[in-house]
Amino acid sequence: MGELVWQEDLLGERFQQATLPLGSDGEGDVVATLVRHRPTATELVSPFAPAHGIDVLYVHGWSDYFFQTGLAEHWHRVGARFYALDLRKYGRSLRDHQTPGYVADLATYDADIDAALTAMGHGENAERPSRRRLVLMGHSTGGLTLSLWASRHPGRAHALVLNSPWLELQTGGAGRAFIAPLVQLGARVQPLGTLPQVDLGFYTRSVSADTGGEWSYNKLWRPARGFPAHRAWLNAVLEGQAAVAGGLGIDVPILTLLSARSTILPRWSDQMRFTDSVLVVDDIARAAVRLGSSVTVARIEGALHDVVLSAPAPRAAAYAALTRWLRAYAP
Repeated sequence: MGELVWQEDLLGERFQQATLPLGSDGEGDVVATLVRHRPTATELVSPFAPAHGIDVLYVHGWSDYFFQTGLAEHWHRVGARFYALDLRKYGRSLRDHQTPGYVADLATYDADIDAALTAMGHGENAERPSRRRLVLMGHSTGGLTLSLWASRHPGRAHALVLNSPWLELQTGGAGRAFIAPLVQLGARVQPLGTLPQVDLGFYTRSVSADTGGEWSYNKLWRPARGFPAHRAWLNAVLEGQAAVAGGLGIDVPILTLLSARSTILPRWSDQMRFTDSVLVVDDIARAAVRLGSSVTVARIEGALHDVVLSAPAPRAAAYAALTRWLRAYAP
């Protein structure tokens, strides 16, 4: 990879982005995009802050991209340098010739992650390894992807923070085991075949400023009912979840942030503004303890699927839980 070219990001002057070339696949050229938070010179933090000396790499979920500026600002307040990665075929990295979000194996993202870590000074073969510690943070499918990556690459990261990671299918382990052979067969026969649309747009309704939520974002990169899902992509997710069910053996501290409750219904309910309307959080909590030997699960009352997009009170509670955990484990 040549020298990175940083330019102002769409989030404004406090953020910069750089394109990470990843070669090509069957659809053409592929890139990822690294975003970094650039605090002003007056925004000093204490050298005794709990995340002092830490670099954070954040990875988004399905049908998503990085726009959570408050998350970057919180990591800065506790002393860390914050980076976010828009994976290939998502957000800033999505190109017109590509199928949004599509991969047939979650390990494909190893190239995206390694390119980002190299740009951050945490490359595996760096001549001068960074003395700063590395914390990976992933939301939903990004949390699953980073968990699998950390298991395959022991010693690279010092801790893992998961925000409602998609560690188990909404049907539970028994349902996943039942449908997995059918999905696997479909993935072999027609990998790009689309699956029935099951996202009814309720989660978007709870988040978007257009429908009573708090947040504005690019709706082409984060569509109301998600991108079309494909058979090979779902098979990759199911294989990853099966690996989690078998235990990943991650040997660094892990924090899993979850809503206290789920509301999974075929119709809209106002409770979806204060609960996870995407995942069954009790199943995720059970799956999380299979990730490694030191797992903390923090359940946040009133939180949404993306806990940092929740209403102000649960959002503050999530950041407080993260800070407490850092005080215990970051040193």
